[in-house]
Amino acid sequence: MFFVFLIVAIFVLGYAAIALEAFTKVNKAAVALLMCVLCWTAYCLMPGHDLSLLPEGLGETAETLFFLMGAMTIVEIVDANGGFNFVRDTLKTRSKRKLMWRVAFMTFFLSAILDNLTTSIVMIMVLRKLIQEPKERLIYASLVIISANSGGAFSPIGDVTTIMLWIKGMVSTGGVLTELFIPSLVSMVVPALLLSLQLKGKFDKAQNLHVAEISNFTKRQRQIIFCFGVGGLMFVPVFKTLTHLPPYMGILLVLGLLWTITEVFNRRFEESDPMAKRVTHLLSRIDMGTILFFLGILMAVLCLKQVGVLNAMGDGLNHAFNGNPYLITGIIGVLSSIVDNVPLVAACMNMYDVVPETIYAVDGSFWQLLAYCAGVGGSMLIIGSAAGVVVMGLEKITFGWYMKKISWLVFVGYICGILVYALEKAILF
Repeated sequence: MFFVFLIVAIFVLGYAAIALEAFTKVNKAAVALLMCVLCWTAYCLMPGHDLSLLPEGLGETAETLFFLMGAMTIVEIVDANGGFNFVRDTLKTRSKRKLMWRVAFMTFFLSAILDNLTTSIVMIMVLRKLIQEPKERLIYASLVIISANSGGAFSPIGDVTTIMLWIKGMVSTGGVLTELFIPSLVSMVVPALLLSLQLKGKFDKAQNLHVAEISNFTKRQRQIIFCFGVGGLMFVPVFKTLTHLPPYMGILLVLGLLWTITEVFNRRFEESDPMAKRVTHLLSRIDMGTILFFLGILMAVLCLKQVGVLNAMGDGLNHAFNGNPYLITGIIGVLSSIVDNVPLVAACMNMYDVVPETIYAVDGSFWQLLAYCAGVGGSMLIIGSAAGVVVMGLEKITFGWYMKKISWLVFVGYICGILVYALEKAILF
């Protein structure tokens, strides 16, 4: 028992150091890696420890990291070659409020089609073309996190946790689309509405309507790159369904195809522009700090799962609240902003069986609320979701700023969404 407490203490201290990064000035990736290794070292000192889960867990984590790296590279390729120019032109406006609502809704629906992680990367790249001042992008970048996580919650392929529930047959495509759409939309609209009250006036014309650097590619070539890049990302879930291969294989397929296309397009620029837009050069732009941070966090959480902390938390919630699905999943949603939502949802899936004509039936209120709460709840803290971690790394948003300015807005929207879901159930069922 001592070693279990030690592992929890290491995780809590590591988490606190990550949260206080703005004050300690120590990179969160370094802390996450230390936390991971120290947790597993403490576990190895436990009598009867079993390391068989470690290689398996590393493999699952590597799948996520390769997916992330592939998606980030694809977006970099499309962005560097002018592929997002027409998206920028569609969103472009000098009105700060109009831009906010356009970004919110585009992110929300795009997240349901792609996934919240990839969508966040795409939208941050677009925002960089629209708003050149990093400090002015903070609110919009935060809204991207909120909209991406809310949009991913009502789609079976929009969030990792929803995918898990969908594949296991605990929710159906029709069930989550019809019953979680309005609650998810409310969870995005409420904080967006509150944020819009903070935005007034217009952007400076020269700053907001900045013209991207001229690409050597023709307009048609840029469109081809965009279609293969974003269209390829949309094809990944289809590829997974058709082949049953993991998502990272689909990402690697799209990356390989897009890489080949850009190499063919770049052949005639070998003398005048040998490296500027080549993928080998663009790979250097990938934020490896974010990748390593993600690795450390996921592997540390895996250690908590291995020693039974997460399952114990789930059992405790079940007994404390007499199986009330709104209270249990609501608290799980709050916890998902602190630790990764994937092992939390996995623990809940292992605690309960699908029981017809109960709250645990297929598309029962427990499973649907779990999908909603785990997805939307991750927005409460910036490190509570993959989308938040990526945006944090790309836009250098501090934990403290997000918690002070954004977290309470997300919580209000989160509660409103739960209330709307309860109202739906009361009226329709």
